[in-house]
Amino acid sequence: MITSTAFSGKRYAVLGLARSGLATAETLIASGAEVFAWDRQDVARDRLEGRAQLIDPLDLDLTGFDGVIVSPGVPINSHPIAAHAEKYGVPLIGDIELFAQARAELPPHKVVGITGTNGKSTTTALVHHILDAAGIPARMGGNIGLPVLGREPLAPNENGVGVYVLELSSYQIDLTRSLDCEVAALLNVTPDHLDRYESFDHYAFSKSRLFEMQDAVHFAVFGVDDQPTRAIMTAQQARRPAGRVASIDKPAIADLQHEWPSLQGPHNLENTAAAVAMVEELGIPRDRWRPALASFKGLPHRMERLGEHQGVMFVNDSKATNQASTAPALAAFPADPRPRIHWIVGGLAKEDGLGECERYLGNVAAAYTIGESGPRFAELLAGKVAVEKCEMLCEAVRRAISVAKPGDVVLLSPACASFDQFRDYEKRGEHFRDLVAALADPEHGEISA
Repeated sequence: MITSTAFSGKRYAVLGLARSGLATAETLIASGAEVFAWDRQDVARDRLEGRAQLIDPLDLDLTGFDGVIVSPGVPINSHPIAAHAEKYGVPLIGDIELFAQARAELPPHKVVGITGTNGKSTTTALVHHILDAAGIPARMGGNIGLPVLGREPLAPNENGVGVYVLELSSYQIDLTRSLDCEVAALLNVTPDHLDRYESFDHYAFSKSRLFEMQDAVHFAVFGVDDQPTRAIMTAQQARRPAGRVASIDKPAIADLQHEWPSLQGPHNLENTAAAVAMVEELGIPRDRWRPALASFKGLPHRMERLGEHQGVMFVNDSKATNQASTAPALAAFPADPRPRIHWIVGGLAKEDGLGECERYLGNVAAAYTIGESGPRFAELLAGKVAVEKCEMLCEAVRRAISVAKPGDVVLLSPACASFDQFRDYEKRGEHFRDLVAALADPEHGEISA
C-alpha cells in the first residue's frame, strides 16, 4: 500500500469502509495516524477492530481533526456529514486527495487522470495497457475499482518514470483539492448522476475542476462531441501555453480501427484517440502504441464479447447504465444488410425517453425489455422495433437465443442502473454471462470464444 509521513500523528475520521474507504483507513493506520472509522455494515467495521476507533463521525466532536475522508458513494449533497465537518472547519476529502498529499514522498512518477461521463474505464485500462506493453511501469487505480492507496507504490525503474493511471469520477473530483496531473483527459459530459448535483451545470463544473487543479504547463486533452466539454477546453486554452491543450483527433486514427477487435464502435474510436494523445505526451511513439491497441482485450461488462454460438455473437455491456452509454453499443453493430441486434434493455432508469439510442434503432432486430423500467421502454419502442416484454433477464436471454440468426448479436446494454434487480452492474453482467453459457450450450455450459 501507499503510505506517507505526511499523515503521521494526525487525526482522521473515515466514513464508508468499502473498497476505497478500507484502503484509506489501512493507509492512514500504517502511516501512524489516529483513525476513527465507521460503516453501516458490521462486517465492514469488524475489519478494523482494535486498530481504529469505531464510531460514527456524526457523533464526534471534530475539533482538532485533520480531515474527514468519505467514500465516493456517500452523497455529500444530502448527507449530514458535510455540514458536520464544516461546523468544525475540518476539510471533507477523499482517498484521491490523500494520494495527492502522499506524492511528494513517492519515487519520481507522473499521474494520468481520466474523467468523463462515459468511456473513462475503457480509456483508463487502455492507457495502462499501452504503457505496460511499452515496458513503462504503471499502476491503475481510482474509480475503475482499484483504490490507489491500496496499490503498491511504483519503484524507480530503468525504463523510465513510472505512471499512475487514475479513472476519476465526479464524486472523487469533488473530494479532491490538490491533484496536479501531468496528463489529464475529459472525454465527454452528458447528463448523469443528477441526483447528486443541483443542476447539469454543477455536474459539468465538477468535471472541470480536474483541469483547474493542473499546473498550466501540464497537458490536457478534450472530447469535441458535446458543448460542455468544448467549453471547458476553451477555458483551459485561455490559461495555458500553446500546445498544452489538445482536442481528441478521431480522424487521425480512424483508418486503423479495423485492427482493434475489442475497440469497435464510434465510442471506442473516441476512447482510443484520447488514449493515443495521452501516451504520445508520455513519450510513446506510434510504432509502440499501434500494436498495443490490437492486443487490448477490453474490460469486463463493457462491450465484452463473450463468444459465439451457432454464428450468434453475445456481448455483455452491463456497464452501460445510461442512454448515452448504450447508444454507441447500438451503433457498433450496423445493419448489414438487415438489423442484427437483439437488444436487452431496462432496469432502474436514470432518465425518461430513448435519448441518443433512438438514432440507432435501425440496427435493432428486436428489443427485450426487463426490470422496473421495462414497461416504459416497451411503450417507447412500440412501432419502432419488435418488442418482447420479458421482465427478467433470464427470460430475455432465452427468447433472444431462440430467434437470433447467424450473424446476429445478442446485446445486453441496459441503458439503466441495475439496482432494481441486482446489487450492481457487475452482478448483472455476471448473471448474463452465466445465462448465456447455460442457454447457448446447455450440455456443456459454454460458448466458443
